[in-house]
Amino acid sequence: MPEPVDIAALLERGARDDIAIAAPEREPLTYGGLRDQVGRTGEALGKAGIGAGDRVAIVLPNGPEMAAAFLATAACATAAPLNPAYRADEFAFYLGDLGAKALILEAGADGPAVEAAARTGVPVIALTLEPGAGAGTFSLDISAGAAAARDGHDGDDAALVLHTSGTTSRPKIVPLTGANLCASARNIADWLSLTPGDRCLNIMPLFHIHGLMAGVLASLHAGGTVICTPGFNALRVFGWLDGMAPTWLTAVPTMHQAILARAARNREVIARRRLRLLRSSSSSLPAPVMEELEAVFDAPVIESYGMTEASHQMTSNPMPPGERRPGGVGLAAGPQVAIMDEAGTLQASGTKGEVVIRGANVTPGYENNPEANAAAFTDGWFRTGDEGVIDGAGHLTLTGRLKEIINRGGEKIAPREVDDVLMTHPAVAQAVAFAVPHPKLGEDVAAVIVLREGAQAEERELQAFAAGSLADFKVPRTIVFRDEIPKGATGKLQRIGLAEKLGLET
Repeated sequence: MPEPVDIAALLERGARDDIAIAAPEREPLTYGGLRDQVGRTGEALGKAGIGAGDRVAIVLPNGPEMAAAFLATAACATAAPLNPAYRADEFAFYLGDLGAKALILEAGADGPAVEAAARTGVPVIALTLEPGAGAGTFSLDISAGAAAARDGHDGDDAALVLHTSGTTSRPKIVPLTGANLCASARNIADWLSLTPGDRCLNIMPLFHIHGLMAGVLASLHAGGTVICTPGFNALRVFGWLDGMAPTWLTAVPTMHQAILARAARNREVIARRRLRLLRSSSSSLPAPVMEELEAVFDAPVIESYGMTEASHQMTSNPMPPGERRPGGVGLAAGPQVAIMDEAGTLQASGTKGEVVIRGANVTPGYENNPEANAAAFTDGWFRTGDEGVIDGAGHLTLTGRLKEIINRGGEKIAPREVDDVLMTHPAVAQAVAFAVPHPKLGEDVAAVIVLREGAQAEERELQAFAAGSLADFKVPRTIVFRDEIPKGATGKLQRIGLAEKLGLET
């Protein structure tokens, strides 16, 4: 079968009677049923004048209908999934910025998204679940549109649009073509050796590139099954593991840490439902957490490095018998990966610099943003904004986000280095170092700590511990303790803005 370059073609890879989408306490949906759902959705949207190139915002709870709505919309138009937790002003901004032609909501939905749609004049399309039908089956309440839709959706059309996080500036629109998505799905599926017999437990939000690509599209590219949960819930993960019998799961490090915290009381489930692998991505997985996960689950933990502009995966630690390096993000796993200096010159192995990529999974460029594109692309290479080094064997180690590097009176400090040292203290469950303002030095180092259950530690103790491995100027001058570290909507830890969130800016 030829490699697909659009979502409709990708969905043809699964055998008609094999299960494509499953969900807890729901009947499964076969590939044949999913393809029928995609066809019905395309016809319905066409009646509303929506087709190739038209943006359709989707605001649905995590679950099989969200997955199927994304797939169907991406196959015939352009899917624009949004975080259901946004407030009305945020929805209004994103609907306007996207130029959304419609907004898909659950039938009977009320709240900020409905308010924003009314404010911006975006038509709402109600999605109704089909009781008793396979998970992900739905109908759309469509009013006939005034204009005919453009058909002929192909791999060069945008299938998915997402915004960058906008932590430090206005969010940028990232269009990803059908060809981008299919290339990334193939990269992930091939790297993990996924087969039609694999079943992914997806606990990632489906408005985020990680869940959409690694959880959903990579599974379907392999002809396997994606198990769509209502979202991450540490109290329910082991029940899903036992009841749904997945062969692997993908998650962010904070989710893996929460799973580990409940693993001891679920040893029988872990032994009964052996996972083939656990995958971690979207932020750095502390080496001690990786080692503990492998010991507890007796399965390889595959850390991957991804970002929205690359349709998710860029590098990854290999499956056994390849070498998995704790603290490293592995080898090029799809696109070409290199290191570039500020002047745009590619660097030799062993030299620290900015990580750059190019390949079939990389966005053609930010939408309507020539200034951002000029800064992001150099000679066809996309500049990730991450600092790292590639060794002679091709293994990439990230040393920090360039914008997150702490500049303490001219001394440059990579916060990940501080994290890694603090995480080796036996009382520490999570550690995140970040910059705080300093009246003379410009910035200084601080850290927020979550202690292990039942453990105790004080600021001075952890500072002395860090001083045993770090130069004095890298030791956090301030350490705060929290039950939980503030995170973004997708579960990622965000250093930029953490000082303000923790009240440490004054």
